[in-house]
Amino acid sequence: MQSINLTDHFLIAMPALVDSYFSKTLVYVAEHNDRGALGVIVNRPIDMSLGTLFEKIDVPLQAQGFANLPVLFGGPVQTDRGFVLHRPVGHWQSTLVINAEIGLTSSRDILQAVARSGQPRDVLVTLGYAGWAGGQLEHELAQNAWLTVPAEIGILFELPYEERLASALDLLGVNLANLADAAGHA
Repeated sequence: MQSINLTDHFLIAMPALVDSYFSKTLVYVAEHNDRGALGVIVNRPIDMSLGTLFEKIDVPLQAQGFANLPVLFGGPVQTDRGFVLHRPVGHWQSTLVINAEIGLTSSRDILQAVARSGQPRDVLVTLGYAGWAGGQLEHELAQNAWLTVPAEIGILFELPYEERLASALDLLGVNLANLADAAGHA
């Protein structure tokens, strides 16, 4: 089987994927290699704002425009840890550099910088992430659990979370209403 690299791609959950964690989700893949894949769900807010999160972690939020942003459910792995998808990449203690513009950071220093100076300006904060062991994502793709498309920054950072899934499908020229609940193999 030819290896694929879906880093910096969206995974779009097919309607037949009824797993409670991933049903109707849009996942941004931050890393994909022969050891597995890691991503964050970018369209599922939880009942917590950034303002509340900053209070819980005892970081005073001084920057304007962040308090009411939603915290997202990033996936079922390490749901007690925060992950910040951001642009620009910057220089943080623990960052996975995805491409020249986007990083995924799990260290507290980025949250302190956002709270203090409002930088980086473009952030998505998630609790948890989605992870796949080596070959697992490829197996799920073969089972028609996901559609894939190269990611677009505008969908990540400029659209409200409720518009992200449909906009990613638009990149493929697909309407969610037209997708079948069951998949077949030709």
